[in-house]
Amino acid sequence: MTGEPSPASAGKRTTLNARVERLFDHATDTRSLFLSLASGKHLRFIPGQFISITIPLGDETRSRPYSIASDPENRGPFEICFNRVEGGRGVAWLFERRVGDTFDFSGPFGAFTIDRAPEAELCFIAEGTAIAPIRPMLKRALASSPAPKIHLIYAAPDHEHILYAAELNALARTADFSYETAIKPPEQIYDALFALAQARWVTRDANRTRHFYICGVGKGVIRLRDLLRGAGYERRSVHYEQW
Repeated sequence: MTGEPSPASAGKRTTLNARVERLFDHATDTRSLFLSLASGKHLRFIPGQFISITIPLGDETRSRPYSIASDPENRGPFEICFNRVEGGRGVAWLFERRVGDTFDFSGPFGAFTIDRAPEAELCFIAEGTAIAPIRPMLKRALASSPAPKIHLIYAAPDHEHILYAAELNALARTADFSYETAIKPPEQIYDALFALAQARWVTRDANRTRHFYICGVGKGVIRLRDLLRGAGYERRSVHYEQW
C-alpha cells in the first residue's frame, strides 16, 4: 500500500495472534475472514487502518497488508476482505485458512483514515475489494453529528463484485448518503471512474470544499488524485491509498 505516510502513532510492530472465527464468500474469488485476538481482547483501530499478516510459505515468510473492513465499535470479530490474484502465493495461503486456524499479524497501521468526519461533503471512490477500508470510514462519517453529505462511486467488473450491496442500499434509504456503481471490464474500470469523477466533481460546479477518499489498485488511483488536486481541491482534502 502507498499513500499518505503513516504516523508513528499508527501502531507499534508488536506481534499479535488471530484466530479465524468465521469465513464468508462474497464471490467465488472474494472472501472475508472474521478474526478474534487469541488474547481475548478487542482490537482497537481507526476506520481505514490495516493489519500486516505474517504468511509462512515454506521457502520464505512474507508480510502482507489487509485493510480492516469492519467497524471499531463492533465488539465481535474484526473482518478482512481479499480476492484471489493470479500467481499470488500469499493470498492463496489465506484462502486455505479454516475456522479455528491461527496466524500472527502486526498493527493496526495506516493514515488513510477517518476518526472524525469533516463538516464538508465527503466523496469516496473505490473498486472491488478496495471498499474494505472505506466501509468503516463511511459508517463512522454517517454516525457523526451532524453527518455530512456523502457520495460513493464504486466500480467492479460485475454486480457480484459490488460487495456489501445490501448494506449500501439500506444506508442509502436511511441516511444522507448516495452511491452509484460502475460495472466495467477490468481494463476499463479506472477510465470509467475518472470520467465519473470529472463529470460529477470537476465540471459540474465550482465547489472545491469537498473531501475525497480514493482507494484502489495501481496508477489509476494516482490519476484520480491528480485530477482532483489539479482541479483546485486542496491537496490535504484528497486522501488516497494505492494497493
